[in-house]
Amino acid sequence: MVFLTAALSGCALPGREAPCTLIGMDSAVGVLWVPADFGRAADAALVRVCAGKRCAQRASGRPDDPYASVSVRLPDDVGPVTVPVRLTVTSAADGRVLVADEVAARLTEQHPNGPSCSPTAWTASYRAHPERGLVAAAGTGLR
Repeated sequence: MVFLTAALSGCALPGREAPCTLIGMDSAVGVLWVPADFGRAADAALVRVCAGKRCAQRASGRPDDPYASVSVRLPDDVGPVTVPVRLTVTSAADGRVLVADEVAARLTEQHPNGPSCSPTAWTASYRAHPERGLVAAAGTGLR
């Protein structure tokens, strides 16, 4: 019965290491937003996020979608550094900059499969807010 309980709970038996799962994760800075915050038309804006010299962008999305996001992938071995993160939200209709902000993001260590299992990823998460710019998600990054 002890073996069955340990197997079902993912715990190891005494004297054995816990098994590692196979969840993958990339080092990255992610930004989430509410599409309706940036316009009432589908893809009303272009959201561009840069972390250091790497950038990613996408259209803001349909206003009836609850959330949209973009992620800037970083080197897996980036480590516990601080990276400049820039957000630019531009109107698709006229090219006007709706939001521009920059923060220094301190990357935090993540272990999706547990502390003694790979991979190790370094991440920061933000919300793109129409008035406040980049808002740090709870427990990550610096404002």
